[in-house]
Amino acid sequence: MRRAIVLGGSIGGVLAARVLSGHFDEVTVVERDDLPADRPRPGVPQSAQMHILLDAGRTQLDRWFPGFSDGMLSRGAVLADVGSTAAFYLNGHRKVPVPGNEVISSTRPFLESYVHSRLAECGNVVFRKGRARGLRFDSGRVSGVLFSGGDDADGSETLSSDLVVDAMGRSSRLGEWLAGAGWQPPALERLHVDLGYATALFTRDPADSGMLAVHSLSLPDSGMPRLASMAAVEGNRWIVVVTGYARERPVRDTEDFLERCRQDPSGHFGKAVGLERMLGGVATYRHPDNRRRAFSRLSRFPGGLVALGDSVASFNPIYGQGMSSAGLHAACLDEYLRGGPSLSEPARDYFENVDKVVAAAWQTSAASDALLPHSSATPTRQDRAAKVVMDAVLRASLVDREVHRRFLDVANMRAHPNTLLRPGTLLRVARRWRTDVSPV
Repeated sequence: MRRAIVLGGSIGGVLAARVLSGHFDEVTVVERDDLPADRPRPGVPQSAQMHILLDAGRTQLDRWFPGFSDGMLSRGAVLADVGSTAAFYLNGHRKVPVPGNEVISSTRPFLESYVHSRLAECGNVVFRKGRARGLRFDSGRVSGVLFSGGDDADGSETLSSDLVVDAMGRSSRLGEWLAGAGWQPPALERLHVDLGYATALFTRDPADSGMLAVHSLSLPDSGMPRLASMAAVEGNRWIVVVTGYARERPVRDTEDFLERCRQDPSGHFGKAVGLERMLGGVATYRHPDNRRRAFSRLSRFPGGLVALGDSVASFNPIYGQGMSSAGLHAACLDEYLRGGPSLSEPARDYFENVDKVVAAAWQTSAASDALLPHSSATPTRQDRAAKVVMDAVLRASLVDREVHRRFLDVANMRAHPNTLLRPGTLLRVARRWRTDVSPV
């Protein structure tokens, strides 16, 4: 096959390009920002925030870029283990350690820069700085991309393609382009969450041999969860994030940020911000809603076109599913192309497999999000039942090592959420429901 075009150069776009490099003679990535970037970039407004690379995403990066994790660590990223140097808290109580569950921490620009450097090793991948303006359709398929090197439409050119991958993110204009060409756009489902989070960097004493990552979840009676996370990152720094919903969203104010850290019941955050110096200011970001687009339900769809990552589904960021979902979508793309499909036909097999990934990730977060006091959703009985079970699992994971391990498998997207509903797990959870015993 001759040429594939990827629209967007973030993690999802990079992984798509790496997959495509094994199936096409040439892969062109269209991205409006300068790449690689060693600082937050305009095209990723949340790039200054903390990002979590779950184990499923790390596995995909190691698969497509062999030695990726080791390369990150050798360049300054930090490895923590839930058995020793990473701690998870619920309402101020530390969960029982589970050795073997590792977390690699870095800033988003550091991660992206290294990913792009690895992609550059593929000799048939080229980057074009600019903006995609639309698609060219020909005989029921997409045959090219209208591309402009600047912010104005003047001077646009058409890049011909055998396959186009939409990796433009949650604000993708693909639906608009499809409708403009007479195709039905995918239905867009939104779940209102109105999450806000604020991130700041602090110095870190390299001689500190204590915790390297701390995750603290508070579930007050108001039903408005609060989360605080901190992790050691490259350059002997801490990255610290605090979150809140609706009227409790954090603001871009240093004292508000520090006070939220002091109030966290785990104690780690107040200690860190009291001992270390803040580097720069506080960066905030607002996530109004979760989104997913139902491509597989369309009765008509052009050939030569697929979408992945946030262009298909964008989740509540506190669950850290974004980059890992994109990695799993890229794996679905590779499986689809290995089947030798006709690119003139709709990629139905691909979208059906991606739907399975999306459904599992959505299931992890949607039940809780639908029950937020300010949510516009109408919770179903299934949502309420799932929330009761998840709350019980969270409580049991404080003291039961096996329940915590299974919970981490789901949280890291190594296992389907339904595994927490298996009889053996529910029995262990039930035994812990009204007990307060030593961890086992």
